[in-house]
Amino acid sequence: MQCFGKAMAEMHSNRRAFTSGMASLLLCPAFLTPVRGQQLERSSLKLGVANKAHLYYLPVTIAERRGHFRDYGLAVAMSDFEGGGQAFDALLAGSVDIAAGAYEHTLRAQAMGQDVRAVIELGRFPGVVLAVGKDRSFKSFADLKGLKIGITAPSSSSHFFVLYLMAKAGLMPSDASFVGVGGGERAVDAISNLDPVITRLQQDGAMRVVIDSRLPRVNYGIFGGTNPAAVLYGRQEFIAANPATMQALVNAFYKTLRWIATATTDEIVDTLPVEYFLGDRAIYVKALKANLLVYSRTGIIRRQGMNSALKMMATFDPDLLDKKIDLQRTFDDRFIKRAAVLFDDPTNSDLELDERRPEVDLSSFRD
Repeated sequence: MQCFGKAMAEMHSNRRAFTSGMASLLLCPAFLTPVRGQQLERSSLKLGVANKAHLYYLPVTIAERRGHFRDYGLAVAMSDFEGGGQAFDALLAGSVDIAAGAYEHTLRAQAMGQDVRAVIELGRFPGVVLAVGKDRSFKSFADLKGLKIGITAPSSSSHFFVLYLMAKAGLMPSDASFVGVGGGERAVDAISNLDPVITRLQQDGAMRVVIDSRLPRVNYGIFGGTNPAAVLYGRQEFIAANPATMQALVNAFYKTLRWIATATTDEIVDTLPVEYFLGDRAIYVKALKANLLVYSRTGIIRRQGMNSALKMMATFDPDLLDKKIDLQRTFDDRFIKRAAVLFDDPTNSDLELDERRPEVDLSSFRD
C-alpha cells in the first residue's frame, strides 16, 4: 500500500505524462513478484564498462543508482575500464560476466570466431563528437592526415568513429596518430570523444566541432540511419547457461530506458553522483540535453543499424573486410522482446516461463 500511495502521489505531482506514472506504478517492486518468479541462476554479476561517467553509459549509472538491478533480484559489481576495448578483452578473458560497450565489439568477436552477442541496445546513435583546435584550418576529413588525435582508448567507439571518417576521405589508420585520453583532455590537434568532455571543451572555446553524432540528422547523413552505439553484450555460452538471470538484467535496463525517456532533465541529473559534473553542474546539464536523443527507445537493434555498423567497421578493419558475418548472431532479441511485453503486463508470469519468443510488431515502434 505504501508503494501504491507513493506511485499515485508521483502521478499527481510529477510533470511527466500520466502514462509514465502508470508505468512507474506497474513497475513498483510490490507488483514485480510474478515477473521475478523464475529462479535466477545467479544473483550476482560482474559487469565491465568503460569510462562510466561518460553520457554514453548513462543507462548503466541510472540502473545502478535507481536500484533497478535490485528490483529484479540482482547484485551487479562494476569494473570501470579506460576504454571499450579493455572491457571487451576482460569479457573474453572471463574476468567480467557481461559488458556494456559499443555494438561493434560483437562484430569484432564474430570475426575472431568468438560467439559474443548483444542482448539490448542502450544507444541508437554513437554520440561521438570530432573536434579540432579552434585555430586549426579544417575543410574536410582529409585534413586529419598527420594530426595527433585524442580518443578515449584504442579499439573504443571514439576510435572506430574517427577511423571511419578517415577512411571515407581515403586515409589509412596509419595516416594519423592516436592518443588515449580516457575521459580527460591532453594536448592534441583533434579529439574524438564523448560528453561531458566535449561540452566542456566547447564551453571553454578550446575546440571547434566538425562532426557531431549526437544529432540524428548527422547520423542519417553519415550512416544512412541509426547506428547502434552502447549495448549490453556477453558470451553466448554465458547467456545460454543463465537465461533467467539475463532476462532479469535486460528487464532492469529496459525499465531504465523507459524512465530516461520520460524523466525531466533535473530528475536525471539529480540521480547522478556529483563527481560526474566535472565541477560544473550547468555544463553537465547542457551536455545531457545534447544527448537525450542518443538513447534507445526500444532496446531493439534494427537490421539497418547492424548493416551500417558492419559497413562502417569494414571500411578500415581488414579483419572484417572479407569476413562473412552472420548479423543474426550478433543480437539475441529474445530478452528485450520479452521485457517489452512484461513491462506492459508485469503480472504475466506465464510469459517468464515461456520459451517462445513473444510476438512484437516492430513497425509499431518509433525509434
